[in-house]
Amino acid sequence: MARTPFIAGNWKMNKTVAEGLELVRELKQAVAGINDVDIVVGPTFTTLAAVAEEVKGSNISVSAQNVHWEANGAYTGEISAGMLKEIPVEYVIIGHSERRQYFGETDETVNKRTKAALAAGLKPIVCVGELLEERESGKTDEVVGQQTRQGLAGLSAADMENTVVAYEPVWAIGTGLTASPQQAQDVHAMIRAILREMFGQVADSVRILYGGSVKAANTAELMAGADIDGALVGGASLKAADFAGIITNARG
Repeated sequence: MARTPFIAGNWKMNKTVAEGLELVRELKQAVAGINDVDIVVGPTFTTLAAVAEEVKGSNISVSAQNVHWEANGAYTGEISAGMLKEIPVEYVIIGHSERRQYFGETDETVNKRTKAALAAGLKPIVCVGELLEERESGKTDEVVGQQTRQGLAGLSAADMENTVVAYEPVWAIGTGLTASPQQAQDVHAMIRAILREMFGQVADSVRILYGGSVKAANTAELMAGADIDGALVGGASLKAADFAGIITNARG
């Protein structure tokens, strides 16, 4: 079945409110009229509200970069799904490799966050991916398979209609290295097979994104893979022209 291409930009810890507004104003102009790609930007928490207001009524949606699994309470520095929904934010990135690597997130907490996001009406972008040593020792399928199964455990087929999966090989994030189109497609096909096993036919409509040194020049080649439906973009999403180039090249 045809799946609408999905391009999301993860700004990570970049852009003040003023810089974020400047970026989305440029982006709005650059991608005006593109309605055959779902376009998402993921600003920092401090920039979310201003950006959400700026893109209102445009073809750009907004994602947070993380969410806590509790609705409220003594969790200093954390943000709940209900707080994000109020901004309003539509998507939330969950389980990014940097969150796993630097902040101790696990498959279990990814699962709790995903369920909390869905319960609040947010759409999770759930990230999975292997380290370089795991790929080199032939453990990609095992590692990514476990992250997928445990991260999405207990979800329903209806939940999956509102969930996006992002495969980001950790060795390709910010390194300039990119999985070859065939390497990426092989893992995406495996992820879709797991989704089919877990959730049935809805697996055919779930968007699975590739992330890891994505740029305009490699977007079309990567997305030629039958199971690659878009990209979760890091550095290249911080410049409107670069990000717009990726979106344009995702149109097929």
